Amino acid sequence: MSSQPEREDPYRERLSPEQYRVSRCGGTERAFTGKFWNHKADGRYACVCCGEPLFDSATKYDSGSGWPSYWAPLAKGTVKEIEDTSHGMHRTEVRCAKCDAHLGHVFPDGPPPTGMRYCINSASLDFVPR
Repeated sequence: MSSQPEREDPYRERLSPEQYRVSRCGGTERAFTGKFWNHKADGRYACVCCGEPLFDSATKYDSGSGWPSYWAPLAKGTVKEIEDTSHGMHRTEVRCAKCDAHLGHVFPDGPPPTGMRYCINSASLDFVPR
């Protein structure tokens, strides 16, 4: 056993257990259960961990997947994409570029103009109305 005290995790203090499990531990929420999967208000979706604006409601669409889906991030460099070969699949994970929070995955089956579907967990997001 280490003699050093365990470091405090500021995210664990601020986030709900579900938000922490998804955004800091790479979990996912069940389809059709997140607070933003069917959300239609005008505004921006920000990282629940650091507040960085990530997606705009103008790029949100109903993919039928049960998760909030966007055809593009708010701006280039707001999210980063990482190869994910977990669970016997080959996917592209999406993380917040500012704080490295797990957001979800991106797939090449979205609508024009990008053809991409950023499938994002509601637990990783906050909403800021316009």
